[in-house]
Amino acid sequence: MESLYFLCAVVGGSILVLQVLLTLLGVTDIGGDAEFDVDIDADADLPGHADASDAFFKVLSFKTLVAFVTFFGLSGLACGHAGLSPLWTFLVSFAAGSGALYVVAWMMAGLARLQSAGNFDLRRSIGTAAKVYLTVPGRGAGSGKVTVALQGRSVEAKAVTGGGELSTGTMVRIVGVAAPDTVEVVALEEG
Repeated sequence: MESLYFLCAVVGGSILVLQVLLTLLGVTDIGGDAEFDVDIDADADLPGHADASDAFFKVLSFKTLVAFVTFFGLSGLACGHAGLSPLWTFLVSFAAGSGALYVVAWMMAGLARLQSAGNFDLRRSIGTAAKVYLTVPGRGAGSGKVTVALQGRSVEAKAVTGGGELSTGTMVRIVGVAAPDTVEVVALEEG
């Protein structure tokens, strides 16, 4: 069994070090986010069991399996050198590997929650004040640009108006969204 633990520690540890080095170099798509697509068709109608198996398979990824193999091997070697019986060595190694698997899965889930698409939802700007950046032609004859504070940032957006021309520097109110990247505005005195 010691050779199995040694093999797991060497192979898992080597892949783990390689993953860290590649991440430091900016290569993040090699085996990092590929989750196993497992389709389990359970015919048993036991309440709660399908959810438990789905939750288990959601934690399996290349990174979590590498963590399991690495810590399984390292703890197996440590327990073997400490003089534990083969059964206890296996149980401790399996527990250490499983713990590493779940810790890495928890960290990856936390990192995934930090990701943001960075998209702005212009619908959130309706009713807010903005400042004309590039003249907005009157009566829908074309588009200009406005600057608006949106989602904690200053955002430039195309703007149209049904009223008269709005010159640069005019304060306006956003009254609607005309297109995914265009807002409809009126001068503050009109709104």
